[in-house]
Amino acid sequence: MRLLIRGAAVLTMEEPHFLIPEGDIVIEGQRIAHVGPVGSAPQEGFTRVIEARHMVAMPGLVNCHTHAAMTLFRGYADDMPLMPWLEEKIWPAEARLEPEDVYWGTMLACLEMIRSGTTCFADMYFHMDEVARAVEEAGLRASLCRGLIGVAPGAREALADGCRFAREWQGAAGGRITTMLGPHAPYTCPPDYLKEVMEAAAELGVGIHIHLAETQGEVEECRRRYGKSPVALMEELGLFRLPVLAAHCVHLTEEDIRILAARKAGVAHNPQSNMKLASGIAPVARLLAAGAVVGLGTDGAASNNNLDMMEEMRSAALLQKVATMDPTSLPAPVALSMATVNGARALGLEEVGLLKSGYKADIILINLERPHLYPRHDLAAHLVYAAGSADVEAVIVDGRVLMEKGEVLTVDRERVFYEVSRRARRLTGGGA
Repeated sequence: MRLLIRGAAVLTMEEPHFLIPEGDIVIEGQRIAHVGPVGSAPQEGFTRVIEARHMVAMPGLVNCHTHAAMTLFRGYADDMPLMPWLEEKIWPAEARLEPEDVYWGTMLACLEMIRSGTTCFADMYFHMDEVARAVEEAGLRASLCRGLIGVAPGAREALADGCRFAREWQGAAGGRITTMLGPHAPYTCPPDYLKEVMEAAAELGVGIHIHLAETQGEVEECRRRYGKSPVALMEELGLFRLPVLAAHCVHLTEEDIRILAARKAGVAHNPQSNMKLASGIAPVARLLAAGAVVGLGTDGAASNNNLDMMEEMRSAALLQKVATMDPTSLPAPVALSMATVNGARALGLEEVGLLKSGYKADIILINLERPHLYPRHDLAAHLVYAAGSADVEAVIVDGRVLMEKGEVLTVDRERVFYEVSRRARRLTGGGA
């Protein structure tokens, strides 16, 4: 497959040539072979040409933290604090999950993510073989791990299964699937169990995906039990000697921020979920100033309630401005970087997140012929503050077109809607 995208405004996300006002992108197989001004590429010899004038081409969006199959619980338990939400609603419903439920919930998430311009996501959940199967079929890129609860019965069996999954699926789907180990959080995974997870991750050569410092209550409990913050506890245990993807990181001290930045841990900032669950506002501006690697995530659709990364970009930028009372604290280009190249770095993915020769061809096209995208004073600002997921026209992952003219080509939408509707009723007590 040799494909030419011709005439788009190209947002490379690479300095100093951040934007090519009118450009050509050549894709050969799974990779980008050329990015340059329009006319700089050969104009013939292609399997296909996509005429993209009046569009912007940019790297696909990277969702750094979600629980994809929780689309099954979208709207089920809204307007509750985190721990009652988990203990009274979500965990009892999840106890009824069957493998096929997770497959169809993930297929719905894949459909939603493709439709809104996400090309890669990080997922922590259960029945992860079914998640991987859905990712493989839908055509997305994903970093996957089995969620581990160290205080639950069968915790060591779960760790063994997480290791099996990591071994079997690492590099699958032509390299689109990578794996991690997924201890849920310090409050559900005591230090001795975390040490076992760390040893297994080191042996497998994979990273750790963990929830960290999400709520004030979690931090206070950690201080009561261990005399230090969750981040400081992880530092003491040696967790950050491994590649770490830390979700949330809302309640941080200056020392916590220093540790995360110095250890180059990936931070997955989830602004809308944190707002909805009243968890707080993560100190993203301070993390970035310290040199931390910060990406964006949606969290699960049960606490958001969508997987729309365009909304997350805008929410992240606006929240930092109001939290710091500084309108310059998180400018639009930085929000775009968090949603693309920095998100890929947080996941430990190389050759993803930039439109650059040699990188994987994960590209989205956004239609600029919209009333809310005129006049075009500043393209980056428009994408963060004005554009919406409905403006996404096409999605390409690994050189394969997954969506064209707003139509997802790899997922049977009607079958997905049918399956998730009937399964969600059973899981939440609504009958078959």
